[in-house]
Amino acid sequence: MTDELLIELKKITPEEEGILKGRPEIKKDIYMSEGRDTVEAKRLLEAGKLIQVRTNTRFVHFPRHTHNYIEVIYMCSGTTHHVIDGDDIFLHEGEVLLLNQKAVQEIYPAGEDDVAVNFIVLPEFFDQSLKMMGEEKNLLRDFVIDCLKGENDAAGYIHFKVADILPVQNLIENLIWSIWHKQPNKRSINQITMGLLFLQLMNHTDRMETGSANQRQGIMISVLGYVEEHYRDGELSELAGLLHYDLCWLSKEIKRITGKNYTELVQEKRLNQAVYLLEHTTMSVMDIGMSVGYDNISYFHRIFQRRYGMTPRKYRIAKRK
Repeated sequence: MTDELLIELKKITPEEEGILKGRPEIKKDIYMSEGRDTVEAKRLLEAGKLIQVRTNTRFVHFPRHTHNYIEVIYMCSGTTHHVIDGDDIFLHEGEVLLLNQKAVQEIYPAGEDDVAVNFIVLPEFFDQSLKMMGEEKNLLRDFVIDCLKGENDAAGYIHFKVADILPVQNLIENLIWSIWHKQPNKRSINQITMGLLFLQLMNHTDRMETGSANQRQGIMISVLGYVEEHYRDGELSELAGLLHYDLCWLSKEIKRITGKNYTELVQEKRLNQAVYLLEHTTMSVMDIGMSVGYDNISYFHRIFQRRYGMTPRKYRIAKRK
């Protein structure tokens, strides 16, 4: 992060001035209605806005709370200590923390050099970002979005340890700078930048953690990440070995969590990729079948028609009319 931007973000806010002068707690009316512990978007977002940034309040304990929006926290410098759904999370410089609306969080006092930026984001802000990733259905992406929106019993938070991933750092800094300086045409720019950020984060699922309290989500992130990378020739036995799980146990756990077995997950990914290639390339149907992992082209035709109600060739013709 540039020194110029960091200097701006480190400035003491009026709320922090009051804390340093002796006020023992946050100024609750900035964040929430009286008697409630839900931080409200309407108090932090200007009317009509879908996203805003503000620095994390330092020097004081922020008590347990939820949000009625999605929160993305980026650590600009130093460290902050969060407790989220009972898990201790230490966010270090360059790391990203995504919290869904159901997550219960408290934050311990931070020092002057512990500068975190909070993105206050309404769920509809992600619509454009998802369109950027929507050409090819992505199981892992869908899972992460469920986590963000608090759907399907998803994880309360996702912690990305991506301090050394330069494209992620550049995109976040661009996003902060654009919002902080109120750039013209910023909604489109910010939504596209967020989409690019998500694409980058999806490339680094090995840096993603959901914490011990969300073991099911951690398992599924690993499983879906493996399917995304190895759908052509990956084997469940290999995955079980990589994760150090018993093969039978892992097979049952996948079925229990997703309602699908491993083979069905792989088949869904293969067919989604085949559809993308049919719509966006001139590859032959045979080459597409082979490229997504089907050596038996007759079988590829059969399962494709079973899912889409037509052959791959007819599907391509229908989509190009």
